[in-house]
Amino acid sequence: MATRIKVASYNVHRWTGMNGRKKPDPARAGYVISEVGADVIALQEVLRPDHGECPLSAIAEELGLHLTFAVTRQHRRGQLGNAVLSRYPVTAVSVIDISFSRLERRGALAVQFSGDASDLAVVATHLSLVDRTRRRQVKSLLQHPQLQAGPAVLLGDMNSWRQCKATQELKEVMERHNNRDWPVTFPAAAPLFALDRVYAHRVKVLSVAAHDTPAARRASDHLPVVARLELPLSSRKADDS
Repeated sequence: MATRIKVASYNVHRWTGMNGRKKPDPARAGYVISEVGADVIALQEVLRPDHGECPLSAIAEELGLHLTFAVTRQHRRGQLGNAVLSRYPVTAVSVIDISFSRLERRGALAVQFSGDASDLAVVATHLSLVDRTRRRQVKSLLQHPQLQAGPAVLLGDMNSWRQCKATQELKEVMERHNNRDWPVTFPAAAPLFALDRVYAHRVKVLSVAAHDTPAARRASDHLPVVARLELPLSSRKADDS
């Protein structure tokens, strides 16, 4: 009777392809997002240009998804930040500032939904490249009410090249998948590192895998990571049944 959903995380690399030197082409990443077909997908390094149509809004409209976006910093081409696309209407949003370094602006986006995922909180983030800063960011996120109260998932580019104190703490506090190893997602053309991850709280993670297709290898320097979740039957749904 529990609800099963698919979630994903995808660093779209400012729409500039796998090497970052191409002219921004959101259609490439948009096609990959459509390939993934997730109920909820967290996006990092989303670029919203200062002028013209917002490409992310166009992707969301084309795929029939609800969009939430939070600015992390100003880029020379526009606003750069985190986003969540969802099949479920959004009921609550909070933005978490985890910029513990003067050199890096970092943030997280916490979202809740209506419908089948009404009891699930999703926190989307992009952590620091620096180990010490990344650990402070993880401590801050783990103290956020949405990662403590009920069923929740933390999605994002964790920037963990190896076992570090930040990911060790995530592993100890949150539930992880049953796979032996995290799927490698970076660099997309020939993946070696498992930078993109899914951590869960009070949610059963059925599987986690990289979305490795020819299109995904060209659209960004990261592959999407995709997880299938089983949400617990809420007390409200149990009463209704």
